[in-house]
Parts: sequence; C-alpha cells; structure tokens
Amino acid sequence: MNKACVLVFAGLDPSGGAGIQADIMAIAAHGAHALPIITTLTVQDNDRVFAIHPVDAALIREQARVLTAKIAISAVKIGIVGNRANAEAIAGIIRQLRIDNPGLPVVLDPVLASGHGDMLTRDDAVAALAPLRSLASLVTPNLPEATVLCGGVSNVQQQGAMLLKECPNVLIKGGHGEGEIVINHWFTQGGERCWSVPRLPGSFHGTGCTLASAIAALIASGSSMEQAIARAQVWCHSALERAYAIAEGQRIPERINAIEELA
Repeated sequence: MNKACVLVFAGLDPSGGAGIQADIMAIAAHGAHALPIITTLTVQDNDRVFAIHPVDAALIREQARVLTAKIAISAVKIGIVGNRANAEAIAGIIRQLRIDNPGLPVVLDPVLASGHGDMLTRDDAVAALAPLRSLASLVTPNLPEATVLCGGVSNVQQQGAMLLKECPNVLIKGGHGEGEIVINHWFTQGGERCWSVPRLPGSFHGTGCTLASAIAALIASGSSMEQAIARAQVWCHSALERAYAIAEGQRIPERINAIEELA
C-alpha cells in the first residue's frame, strides 16, 4: 500500500529541533511520508539563528520536478523559504501540480523570524512570502507573525478577516500570548472556531513546524481541514508536554513518544 506523500519545503536546522527534521518526524508520526526539499541552510542552535544561506532556486525546482514526475503529491507544506526567488520557484511548482490536482492542499507556516527575533529570510520577509499567500489552503501564523502580516494590526479577529482575503483557512496560534491558557483561532468564511489548552511552562523549539506538518499529513491522509486542525493540536500539545532538553534554553517536542501515547 502506498503512503500519502507530503511535499515539504523548509530550512535545515542543525540542532534537529525545527525545520525539515521536525517536519519529517511530524509527518511520519501521522502515517504519511515526507518528501523534503531544503530551501535554506542555517547556522543555529536550539535558541538562536546566527546565519542563513538560501539554496539556489534552480535546485529546488529540479528536485521538485524529479519527485513530482513519479510520485503522487497529496499535500504540500511550506516553512522557511529563504528569499523571494525560492518563494517564486515554489509557487510555480504548486501551480503546475494544481493543473492535474486543482484541490491540492497547501499548508503555509509563514515563519518570519526565530522565537528570539532572528531573521530567517534574506529579503523582506513579508514580501518574500507574497507569491505563496494566495496559493495556500491554510496559513498558520503565530500572534507576532499575524501582526506583521497584517501591517501592525493586533486584534485577532481583524487579523483573521484580513488574512481570509487571500487564504480560505487561517489558524492564528496563541502560544506567544499571555495568561494561563493558549487560545488558537481558526477562521474561515463561515466563521471562527477556537481551541484552548493550558499554557505549558518554558519555551520550545520547532512548535510551529510540528503543528503545521501534522495538519498537512492528516489532510494528505484523508482528514477534513477541521479534523486535521483539531487532532494535530491535541497531538502537538502532548509532544510539548513530553519535550526534552539537549542544552540550556528551548526544549524539543517529543514527536515520537507523543504519537505512540495517542495511538
């Protein structure tokens, strides 16, 4: 039996906590198979990003061409793109795939900076994402990212309305908020649904990658958008509860044990 395949565009994090490694593990945990294309090489640890080196856009296109010529793509997940040229290359790949599969789901995690504010794009981060925002089926910004994408607007409902002008599904994550409860807001043209979970102590590396990739894998495997968002949040919270340390600073979500516990 063939597994559903998720085409992933993301950066390489040498600490192993975020980026393409987090994507691969989260997708595998939900029974799908990741096809990883690295967009950016980074110099980072589990806390800080010290340098980024975008991969040549021609190489991204070449890898995608070979993969998509043979393998059926059930979903696409996009993380760090590195620069505008890479975003345009990925946009072209998605448009080509949608010729034969108009409903191909695309999950865009609009990573603009690290948790400490270190930039992850050579160009203007918002402008670099412009070719992809209207192609996404779901966009998953955290609160700071949503504020930047919306030109400084900080009200979550206003952010949802603004982002819905480009994308049919918007999940604004509340992990960067305050208080004892994290509230995630899912917006569609039909309204808003919220999920609440207890805020866990400490900070974590790769949470956004983990959640977005889990959603993409679940959609690729046949879940509806609502089912995928709901289930992925439960799984991600369990992964954070079991997070482990590799050094001082941010902990790494335990993506393997979490799925075993929920199976």
